[in-house]
Amino acid sequence: MPALVEADDLGLYVIKFRGAGQGTLALLAELVAGEIGRALGLRVPELVFIEVDAALGRNEPDQEIRDLLKASVGLNLALDYLPGSVMFDPAAGDDATPELASAAVWFDAFVTNVDRTPRNPNLLRWHRELYFIDHGAALYFHHKWQKVQEAALSPFAPIREHILLPWATEIEAADAEAHCRLSEKLFEEIANTLPDDWLRPDPGVPDPVAKRAAYRDYLSRRLEASSIFAKEAIRARAELV
Repeated sequence: MPALVEADDLGLYVIKFRGAGQGTLALLAELVAGEIGRALGLRVPELVFIEVDAALGRNEPDQEIRDLLKASVGLNLALDYLPGSVMFDPAAGDDATPELASAAVWFDAFVTNVDRTPRNPNLLRWHRELYFIDHGAALYFHHKWQKVQEAALSPFAPIREHILLPWATEIEAADAEAHCRLSEKLFEEIANTLPDDWLRPDPGVPDPVAKRAAYRDYLSRRLEASSIFAKEAIRARAELV
């Protein structure tokens, strides 16, 4: 249950609450995937940390919303609001260039994002450009850290449902470009932005320091194995067309 809020900088943001759904794991996925997308040259709305004060929900009459606000006191995540943007819709004539579509398909396979389908594109057209939003369902490996090694080598079969797959004719080139743009150093920089209180203990990763290193190592291994999911995306497109 996101919400549109005005922050103390007078900007409008869509806030993702830590008290909703999958909690801080969704916020972690949003932040990590979003910054990787930006590094790949994709348009991702600015991501910011936003504090929710305990006073915000005290007079909220709706019980569900009041409970959500109470559970979200503290540090949350928000993205820049794009006024007047509309959802990407091929039925309305929307399309994408082969380069952009291929980069998007590679990106979503890399971060294992299951949420860029015709049912839920999570693509906004704003000022004639495509913006990539809502990555909270990505990086599903962090729901089960015991299988992190296996997850890094996943071909990611759900890529067959990607909404931009029909236009993605340059996946091999996108793979090569991604290796120029992404690195272990970048993954470490992104991991270092993750707040301590979002990084809860899991088996084998007991504290925030270990968690940040685990994210960095997973992403580095995933990049090294990119040919696995790139080939799967190419195969899926061949079957589609």
